[in-house]
Amino acid sequence: METTRQKKISRLLQRELSEIFLREAKPLTLGTMVSVSKVRVSPDLGLAKAYISIFPADKKDDVYSEIDKGTSGIRRYLGMRVGKQLRLVPNLQFFVDDSLDYIDNIDRLLNE
Repeated sequence: METTRQKKISRLLQRELSEIFLREAKPLTLGTMVSVSKVRVSPDLGLAKAYISIFPADKKDDVYSEIDKGTSGIRRYLGMRVGKQLRLVPNLQFFVDDSLDYIDNIDRLLNE
């Protein structure tokens, strides 16, 4: 169960990562829309797992590999944004959130 501090930091990181993908990390997104759907922070606040949705889905693998390669740069941008609020900027791990694809698949199956 997440503590109140973890929830606050998760919301802060989600908001700031969304802004980073929108503004600073444009080359990593390869012209696609990347949204941060959820961020989970470990109890020691040293690791943040960010779940990202990528649209269009056909470029998902390419964009994810670029984001995975550029994790250190994204963490640096994050540190510039939240450095005054957090003592330690957590390490980042990115995961593809495919819940929208799952919902589309269920909707398509129900319509058949």
